[in-house]
Amino acid sequence: MKAGLLLIGLCALTLSVQAVETLHPPGLLPSKIARALLEQDPAVAAARAGLEVASQEARILDSSPYEWTPRLTGQQRRVDSGLNYNEWNLGVERTIRLPGKAVADRDLGKATVEESRARYGEAIYQSARELMAAWVDWLAAERAMELADIARVSVQESLAIVEKRIRAGDASKLDESIGRAELAEQKRLHSDAKTQAAVAWSRLTARYPGIPRQITGLPRPLPAGEELNWWRDQILAESAELKVIQAQMRKTQSLSERARADKLPDPTLGIFTSSESGGQERISGVTISIPLPGGARRSRSAKAIAEVEVSRQEVELKRRRLEAEIAAAVAMARGAYESLQYASEGSSITQVNAERMQQAYALGEADVQALLLARRQSNAAANIVLQAQVVALKAYYGLLIDARLIWELKHE
Repeated sequence: MKAGLLLIGLCALTLSVQAVETLHPPGLLPSKIARALLEQDPAVAAARAGLEVASQEARILDSSPYEWTPRLTGQQRRVDSGLNYNEWNLGVERTIRLPGKAVADRDLGKATVEESRARYGEAIYQSARELMAAWVDWLAAERAMELADIARVSVQESLAIVEKRIRAGDASKLDESIGRAELAEQKRLHSDAKTQAAVAWSRLTARYPGIPRQITGLPRPLPAGEELNWWRDQILAESAELKVIQAQMRKTQSLSERARADKLPDPTLGIFTSSESGGQERISGVTISIPLPGGARRSRSAKAIAEVEVSRQEVELKRRRLEAEIAAAVAMARGAYESLQYASEGSSITQVNAERMQQAYALGEADVQALLLARRQSNAAANIVLQAQVVALKAYYGLLIDARLIWELKHE
């Protein structure tokens, strides 16, 4: 029985995780469109070019920094007997990189490529964040324009009822003046909302040229149902920021190994041949030279070792900061979703109140001020819902982007 319950629990947990990993929230910008926009982003393109630079740097580090150096010397020997001899010396030499230094250089090259690849992933992540925010802002601006139009139409309907009562002799011209003033204000608000929608679209298209104008309506966020530990593990495993600083730590470790190996100088080997006494003497030989290490090499090694500890602490600090940010982001997503539910509930009530107040005014049971006040409250509540929806949606999408669960971000 216990084994069966445990198996059911594990299956449920697995299905829950898979559901989040394959989640494609309704209304989300399609991955095909989003990926094309992200790849053409200049910041992403620059990071991609930087990855090629790092690859070339790794090839340079894999090769020895030393080259063969030929040397040719010509001289004339004069003897007191009056004889002169033309002599020459020809040789070639090269400094040999010791094996420990070659290994450290290759490790440094690998860490350099890892850092550049992590920075490429970070560039895509940052661009995805900006794309999401700009896209949501545009849809929100379009929705705000719709709400302003609805408010304008509702005031027109209220004004029509006022005019009907005036014709029936049941309302004053003052009510009509108040109604027309309110209509003018709603027209102004609608014009402002229309301008803001145009500005939001201009910003979105300027930042991400080629994005299709598909107004699908502002999506509704979903609750962040997974536990905090799951979000933390998922986000930390995919965090480009953490990968960058971890790669930097590996670079520091490689530099430390290089400095430690560099305490023993590289030897320079050479061969030579020379002709002396007008060719009567031929000399061949081998040369080897090794610099005598000084205190500077030991100091550089000690400095590099100390820098490794600094780098380790920076990685730990980054991890802790990310954990704090993840906890705050999860709490924000959950709190924003709850606030949206309350705002929607309040908006529904105020909308019903406005409709009832309009019926009451039509029957002569309320004055125009009360009617317009109820309309304003309903419009304000609708805009509060819109603001809450934007906050909740950005928080929810932000978690999905952090965890690389949308737009195929996990492949980077």
